[in-house]
Amino acid sequence: MFHVEQSVVVEAEPAYVAPLFGDRIELARRFAHDLGSRGEELGLIGPLEPPRLWSRHIVNCALVAPLLRGTVGDIGSGAGLPGLVLAIARPDVRLVLIEPMERRVEWLVAESEALGLDNVTVERARAEDLAPVPKFDQVTARAVSALRTLIPMSARLVRPGGELLLMKGARVEDEREAAAKEISKHRLHDVQVLVLGEELTGEATRVFRAIVD
Repeated sequence: MFHVEQSVVVEAEPAYVAPLFGDRIELARRFAHDLGSRGEELGLIGPLEPPRLWSRHIVNCALVAPLLRGTVGDIGSGAGLPGLVLAIARPDVRLVLIEPMERRVEWLVAESEALGLDNVTVERARAEDLAPVPKFDQVTARAVSALRTLIPMSARLVRPGGELLLMKGARVEDEREAAAKEISKHRLHDVQVLVLGEELTGEATRVFRAIVD
């Protein structure tokens, strides 16, 4: 562990992190420092999160980066998990961060500018209120809501043939079953649950992945 300003203890960077970011690792380290040292003060993360910031949060998001393409909308970006992490890992992909809360929007704008992320745009809005409705190649979300609520608000933002990449917890299969009507109504197909990175952290990243007609 190492100490940063305000005596916040942030998790030491695990050895497996650097290969996930390649030559962008220094940006990831700056983001981890900024979020770890100021995140609780700004109401972005809870007090238990800095000591597990890399393994539970940043790595969890970075594992999704290889799946991205084109222009990606991130619903409920909050602290930048996954939006800013993905923008760091994939400078070739355009990220639109969708967040309704003013304080979080200010953080996302300031942090993306501080890190020099020219592939990031921040929209202050609720996903269900965006108008005109954008049509992204993909839409992501992490820790937003259950699939039966999240699918209607996210599928409308995806172009035909685009994808949902929704990060979920261990009960994703239960959520998938409960969302059967929404999956059918919004014409999702090739639905699958990806399990990523379990061999790295012992805590897998689960992604609900589906194509939108």
